[in-house]
Parts: sequence; structure tokens; C-alpha cells
Amino acid sequence: MASMLNFYGRVVLVTGAGGGLGRTYALAFAERGASVVVNDLGGDMKGVGKGSLAADKVVEEIRRKGGKAVANYDMIQRVHLRGSFMVTRAAWDHMKKQNFGRIIMTSSAAGIYGNFGQANYSAAKLGLLGLSNSLAVEGKKNNIHCNTVAPVAGSRMTQGFLPEDLIEALKPEYVAPLVLWLCHESCEENGSVFEVGAGWIGKLRWERTLGALVRQKNQPMTPEAVKANWTKICDFDNATKPQRIQDSVSTVIEALSKIDSSDGGISANNLSHATSAAPSGLVEAVGYKFPPFSSSYTEVDTIMYALGVGASIKEPKDLKFIYEGNSDFSCLPTFGVILAQKSLGGGGLAEIPGLSVNFTKVLHGEHYLELYKPLPNAGDLKCEAVVADVLDKRSGLVILIDVYSYSGKELICYNQFSVFVMGSGGFGGKRTSDKDKVAVAIPNRPPDAILTDTTSLNQAALYRLSGDWNPLHIDPDFASLAGFDRPILHGLCTFGFSARHVLQQYADRDVLRFKAIKVRFAKPVYPGQTLQTEMWKEGNRIHFQTKVQETGDTVISNAYVDLVPTSDTLAKIPSEGGDLQSNLVFEEIGRRLQDIGQEMVKKVNAVFEWHITKGEKIAAKWTIDLKNGAGKVYQGPAKGSADATFILSDEVFMEVVLGKLDPQKVKFLKCLSVIIASCLTNAVYS
Repeated sequence: MASMLNFYGRVVLVTGAGGGLGRTYALAFAERGASVVVNDLGGDMKGVGKGSLAADKVVEEIRRKGGKAVANYDMIQRVHLRGSFMVTRAAWDHMKKQNFGRIIMTSSAAGIYGNFGQANYSAAKLGLLGLSNSLAVEGKKNNIHCNTVAPVAGSRMTQGFLPEDLIEALKPEYVAPLVLWLCHESCEENGSVFEVGAGWIGKLRWERTLGALVRQKNQPMTPEAVKANWTKICDFDNATKPQRIQDSVSTVIEALSKIDSSDGGISANNLSHATSAAPSGLVEAVGYKFPPFSSSYTEVDTIMYALGVGASIKEPKDLKFIYEGNSDFSCLPTFGVILAQKSLGGGGLAEIPGLSVNFTKVLHGEHYLELYKPLPNAGDLKCEAVVADVLDKRSGLVILIDVYSYSGKELICYNQFSVFVMGSGGFGGKRTSDKDKVAVAIPNRPPDAILTDTTSLNQAALYRLSGDWNPLHIDPDFASLAGFDRPILHGLCTFGFSARHVLQQYADRDVLRFKAIKVRFAKPVYPGQTLQTEMWKEGNRIHFQTKVQETGDTVISNAYVDLVPTSDTLAKIPSEGGDLQSNLVFEEIGRRLQDIGQEMVKKVNAVFEWHITKGEKIAAKWTIDLKNGAGKVYQGPAKGSADATFILSDEVFMEVVLGKLDPQKVKFLKCLSVIIASCLTNAVYS
């Protein structure tokens, strides 16, 4: 047998409790242990007059049965809507303070459906439903639930209009159990409306047609277009059932996206997809180049960014990121994302041909950043962005956007945004791409190192000053529209915290050691939560994942940072069985040219042949081809004529690589050192 619901220790205020439904509610709550405030003006059924008798009688009845109750006779102006508002406002702060509250608004079928001769009453009663819905949204984070009942019950207002036997069948006692359940602390119902009477209870919800778009891009909207689409506008076949204001807002935004991307014609407002993308449209999308843009920044911007991702004077070694007078003042490597993010701002996604993007369905799914040389502390970089590919993940669509940032003609950094559009997959496109910088699973063992940082309550407010002005991260109302209890932290802010942890743990904060980072965003973080970065070292790759310490939720997964090996690391490379140490360097150069070969070819346009000696004999020949194709490195003489040939010993070559031999003393070694450094640091030198 189910346990009886009780309200011991709870205080219940019932308005209009001198008779009818209110009296029944008051008696029922008192019977189950609540302390009841019985409010009634004591007027007649038309609201005329005032007295204490009605409330006093109910209080006396409750006390006689052993319950607790007090009477209240305060005047509640404009009884229905304003009265409910005033009472709720008086109780609201108390409910928030105790992190609990249950509110029941009493509407009416007249308010929901309308009724002849009751315009003023109907307006007030439907207004109560709107008030209840808003309170449900606002109160959710404080465990304050608000619901609405539209009862059909016998009362003073129905006397003389309904037969006595029907009034008896519609007793208030057949409504009160629903109200008690909705008020109980174990009831999680919130923001709903119920019709109730005679022992029957039903829940109401909205229904909406798919509708139709009735205007074209750059064309006026006309009543004739509305008339022409009227049947479609009113067609409830395949109707949707919106539940939140977000459902309304997202529909309008989707309509705007469809209009912006249309080239004529009026299309149906199909709500089943967030992005319309036919395979033929992808041909236009892939390879689309965004308008070039510039990213100028000063030392103040790099400092602001460092503070935004948690650098602090509490850590003396962090001064190099937040004090321009520090002898080793440096720009954090992940500032590179700030340079590129303009490509997604200002409605850039809406300009991609062949795609119609619903911005309320867009998520930043993954991110990759690679530096070809350390970021200058201040600069003016030119950026070029292109749609690298579009993938069909069935549950959604992924747009890969590559952004290249240049200082003059020199490539400084590269970003790849993986933009996930929910609900837009299933169009028959490919699922993978060789252009995708894929995430990598973490090792199956306990982490080698763990670092934590507690974010500030102002973390999102601070980070947004670096250029991400999305109100989702600052405006509580906007965050609520997106389904969050409060503003969330930027994913790229968590990204910055995590990268800083890796540099701190494995590179002593040396920005020259940073090569690349790849992350997958898994869950949101709220400002004030503690970030815990778990790390695994495998060679020069540091795998990591980031969790919220308070909840255990993984917020960044399948992530890694690639570090540039130190000179000490290269010096320890063994030369087993007479093998040349230089072979390993050429192999590394070849690997790195896979990423930047095209840029090197554009800049250098030359073929270099290397003869590496051991003793007095040539032990190996290598070619670095920076003239043909995308650039490549291979063992053997040049296929064709070389523009320059270098002959030197394996020992001298390694001394140049390790910086132990001053290339300024020998002219050709100066050229040699520039070429090697260019390839090993992924920078393109003039």
C-alpha cells in the first residue's frame, strides 16, 4: 500500500478559503499536517463587502479537528490576476531562501476556451496561466514548482445555474486531491495545466501546425501570400507539440535561416530538420571560402585572455602570461582560437551555400589548433577560412571549417572548428573525412598526472571580453531559453584551462614546446565549478580529459596536446648499429610537411639534397622537395636537379639541429639552420 502524503512542517496559504474550493483545500491540507493560513475577504459572490466570519469559521473547523490554522482578511486587489501576483511575490523570496516552494494557480475553462459574457473574467483567468508558466521557468532552479488547475466544481458562483444533483457530483472534494499532490515535495510536475472535476483529471498541452513560410528573401510579405498558404498554415496533419518558449524561438530562427538561404520560391516550414542539406547542395558548401578578415590584438588582449583561462598571480610562473614587463612575457598558445573565431561570428554560417542552418541547434563539437611558430605578443594577422568538408553523422551534421592565420605571407596558426548541427543528419552523406583532425581515445590506465583549478563565478564574464559575446554565457534569461539553469562557461574557456594545465605539467609553461591541441566538447561547465584535468604522457603526445570535480562529469574528452621535443630529448636519440641520428630528423621533417607542405612550397620553391657522411664516406642521401606538389621528404638523391646540395657529417648536422654549432661562423650553415628550423618548428621563413 502506498504511503500517505503528508505536509507536516509545511505552511500553506490558501486564498479564497472561506468557502468552496478554497475551504476544501484548507481542510485537506490541515488534515494532512500542514499549518494553514486561511485567507478570505468575506465578501459576497460578486466580491461586494468585507468580513472576517468566513475565514474564522474555517479556522475554527480546522482547530476543532486538531489542526493548526490562522485567519487572514487582507484586501487582495483585483482578486484573480493581480491578487495571485501579489501573494506570490510576497512568498517568492521565502521560497527561494528555503529552496522549496509549490504554487497552484486556479484558472478556468472560460480562460482557456473563452465563454460568452465573460471577457474580463476569461482574460484574468488566462493571465494566471501565463503567470504560472513564467514562474515555473524562473523557480525551477530553486525547486519552486508552479502548476495551474482549471477546476469544474460546485460553489457559490454555480448556485442557481446548475442543478443541485450536478453540484453535488462536482464537489470541491473531487478537486482537492490533485492540488495536494501537486503541492507535495515529492511531486516533480512543473509548468503544467490540468482540467479537473467529478473525479476526472486531464492534462492539457499546446499543438501547432507545421506552418508555412510566406515571404521570400528581399521581398515584401503580403496578405495575398498569407491567403495563398492558408490551408497549409492551418493544417494540423503532423502537428508538433511545443512545450517551451525555446520551441517557439527556434522555429522563428529556423524560418529566418531558410529565408536567408532561399533563392526564390516559398517553402514549407519543415520542423523535422535543423539544417536542410541535400547531397547536391554539399557540392556548393564544400570548398566555400568565407570573406577574409583580420585579427588585430595588443598585449592587453593577450593578458586579458590569459586571465580569462585562469592564469593568476597566485602562481608566480604565470606572471609571464599576465605581466607585460616580465622578461619572458609570452602569449598563451591557445590564444590562437581567438584569432579564428570571427569566421563563425556575424552569421557567417548562414552564408554557406547549399546549407540552411538553424542557429539554436548549433554546437561547437570539437576543435583543433596547431601553431607553426609561437604567437607574437601583439599583432595584426590576416585570416582565411574555408569549409573543408560536411559530414553526415545521422543524428546531426558536422561542418568542418579550417581557418588559416597569417602574419604577412607567413602562416602562424591553423584552427579547425567542428560545428555540429543537431537533428540535421540522415541525408545520405559520408560519415568520415580525411580532412578531419580526429579525436583520440585516452589510454586505458590511471592518469599519470592530475591538476585542478576552481573557476571564478565571474569566469565567463571575464572570458567573454576576449571576443565571444554570446549572451548564453552572461544573461540568465537567455541561458534559460537555451535550457540551462544559469549562464554556462564558454567551451573554449575550459579548453584554455586544460591546455594551460598540460603546459604547466609537462613543459614548464614553455610556449615554444606547444605544437597542437585537439579536444572534443562533451558537457557544459558552470562558472564556479572546479576543473580537473587528467593527463597521460606517451612520448611527445599528452592525452587528457577534463572533468568537473564536483559532479564527476567529463566535459572535455578524447583530447591531446602535441609537444615539440626538447633539445635534450633529441640529444638522447641513440645511434644503434651505426644508424644515423640525422635519419630520425629527416623522418620528423617529412611528417611535419604533411601539414604545412603546401605553404612551404609557396614560400621556398626549391629542392634541397643532403649528403650525410659517416667517417669519410657518404652514408645517406636525403631530399627535401619544397618545389613540387605539396612538398615531401624522401631518402635518396633528388628526382631531377637540386637547387642546392649540402654535404656534412651526421655529427655536424645534429649539432646544428641541437643548436650547439653557431651557424653564423659558416655561411652555408646559416642557410642550413634556417631550413631545418623552418621544417622542425612548422614555420615558414623568408
